[in-house]
Amino acid sequence: MTLLWIEFGLCAAAILFSGSKLSRYGDIIAVKTGLGGAWIGVVLLAGVTSLPELIVGISSVTIAKTPDIALGDIMGSLVFNLFIIVIMDGLSPKAPLLSRAGGSHMLSAGFGILLIGLASVSILLGKNMPAAFGTGLYTPLIIVIYLAGMRAIYNHEKKNSSGKQTEVQEDIHMSKGMRDALAGGLAHSIVIIAAGSILPFLGDSIARETGLGSSFIGTYFIGITTSLPEIVVCLAALKMGAVDMAVANIFGSNMFDIFILAVDDLFYREGPLFLDVSSTHSLTGMTAIIMTAAAIAGLYAKREKKPASWLGWESLIMIAAYAFNTFLLYRLAIAGG
Repeated sequence: MTLLWIEFGLCAAAILFSGSKLSRYGDIIAVKTGLGGAWIGVVLLAGVTSLPELIVGISSVTIAKTPDIALGDIMGSLVFNLFIIVIMDGLSPKAPLLSRAGGSHMLSAGFGILLIGLASVSILLGKNMPAAFGTGLYTPLIIVIYLAGMRAIYNHEKKNSSGKQTEVQEDIHMSKGMRDALAGGLAHSIVIIAAGSILPFLGDSIARETGLGSSFIGTYFIGITTSLPEIVVCLAALKMGAVDMAVANIFGSNMFDIFILAVDDLFYREGPLFLDVSSTHSLTGMTAIIMTAAAIAGLYAKREKKPASWLGWESLIMIAAYAFNTFLLYRLAIAGG
């Protein structure tokens, strides 16, 4: 058992290190190709930092045959990504973090709620969800909504862009060139692919050894592990004063994570993915919706001071939701649910 945890820790360390490096190279590529700052956060950074979830998902459904690990990883990443907002809020002086962010993030957060809601309802419907060609109806719907969301966000950012580079972009612009960024990005992508391919097997073994089940292990151990690049990138952006990029990365990552479920379903050849997973994943999905709704309220209610000593009220709601979801899933896991 000890060896399993050591191997898990090594995989987590590899994902943390290479994920943070890959995110940095992604920034450089974005600037060199002329992409805007907010677009970097919502699309490029979100896609790059979600690479571990993508690799774990595909590996889980094709090689390890552990669909619960794949879904638990995504659902766990959703709620932990949102919990990163709480962490950043605690590090944000005086004013609540979301009060310092632009209101345009409500668009990506809203699309996130739509996608998470669709996935959660589809999990609950199970056999009652229409399917064709071995995939559920939710898969094409997720793809269409995700692409529509990306287009809407792009048009909004293009319309409201000031054309100025952020501090993050200026810092990156003076660093490595495109060739170095591509080579470094490729190298660290290979590391993430290797570590991500091993994680489902380790997660399944830990689930059997601990008796907690694949759903709980996928949600709280693998989900957090694959979200490590997000926390590194967000804290780095916050340190540089790029609050909007950090917040955009969170909501963009959650949108992309649900898109990954559609990809997983296409790779899963045993039938519709949601037929072979625990319905308890819908609880985590609903928790992610509650946490996102609290974040939207925080974005809307601009305040100069925090009502609590070091956290905004939206962060307190998100902490309560995250803790309650953890308690429920643990009780279900212990009960064999």
